[in-house]
Amino acid sequence: MKKYFLKSGRCAAFFTYIKAGFSPFFVIFVFLCLSSCRENPQTVMVNSYYICGSKGEKEALKELWGLFAEKKLTGMERFALIREIADVYQRQDEYEKLTNFLSEWVLKNPDDQSNGYYLLMIAYSYIKQDSPDVAAMYFNMIVKKYPDLIVKGSSIHLECLKQLIVLVDTPKEKIWCYEELISRFQGSIDLGTTWFMLGKTYEQAGEWEKAIGAYAKFIPFYGAIIPGYPGAYDYAKQMVDFNNSSKNWTFENLPALMNTIKSALEEGNAYRLWQYRAKVNFFSRSWAQTDAEDSGTAEFNLPSFGNSSRISYAADLSPGSNANEAYLRTWGWNQFTPIWYFYFRKVNFPPDPEIHGRWEWAGVYYGERF
Repeated sequence: MKKYFLKSGRCAAFFTYIKAGFSPFFVIFVFLCLSSCRENPQTVMVNSYYICGSKGEKEALKELWGLFAEKKLTGMERFALIREIADVYQRQDEYEKLTNFLSEWVLKNPDDQSNGYYLLMIAYSYIKQDSPDVAAMYFNMIVKKYPDLIVKGSSIHLECLKQLIVLVDTPKEKIWCYEELISRFQGSIDLGTTWFMLGKTYEQAGEWEKAIGAYAKFIPFYGAIIPGYPGAYDYAKQMVDFNNSSKNWTFENLPALMNTIKSALEEGNAYRLWQYRAKVNFFSRSWAQTDAEDSGTAEFNLPSFGNSSRISYAADLSPGSNANEAYLRTWGWNQFTPIWYFYFRKVNFPPDPEIHGRWEWAGVYYGERF
């Protein structure tokens, strides 16, 4: 294998480093190291495998590797050199050289406090090489086996956890990442989004009690925008509120609910009818309104309702009804909005198997359905 032999005290021209892509500050650092560390000239062997790139880059790498072999460098000086050598390989897309260089260093120097950062650079190199599974292995190892470091103002553990959430596959692994973020980095993350996503991941794992607990933590972050979940706040609030309610308004099946509602309509008993509505998350709005524009509570026209002959309902459910939701057209309410559609839905609440799959009267739509 070809070796380059460099003499201590030899300095490449300043412009050669600049042309090779090194910052002026780092070049000054190199020259200072050269002048302070190499008082006695000696020969240093450099593996030709690691010398690559343009002429300027090769010259710079030769000098960097020669300096890297110095015994008198401080820990910070050596850290800066390792990072700069690795950065050269990154700029060159020489990820195999980067990985071999850093892996060898970590293997031979297990007590180096900067090893976590070197492994982080290796992990990112595998992402660049389209090997996310290998990268995830390194990110996981850094968080669990190496002390955290602050490099360029950022925690390497925080960066690893952010990457792992995207790369890992199982809910169990994602849950661990979210919990670590919340317990260790609340001031550096979008806490609302993290609580919500933790809740969703608990759901995927079937841990419903913990999911609802996470949603309860998310609710104070009203207005938070969760990418991919436009109705995140309403969903979380409905889950928490429903969990905390008696749930005693639900019916075993849709026919039982329909018969009860129709009976109350025929009787003309507003109070009785009102008792059958969902006590949590009940809505009333026009078809054009959104959840955010919900008027909150349906206001029955009690005088007109008292005259049962004026309130009629369709014999069958309206088109658009299905196995999970149904619409009943009613009319005769008042001169402004005479037509109301009662909206029924199947309860989707896996945390309580006895309630999950039952039916509830969940809301009212005003006006004709288009």
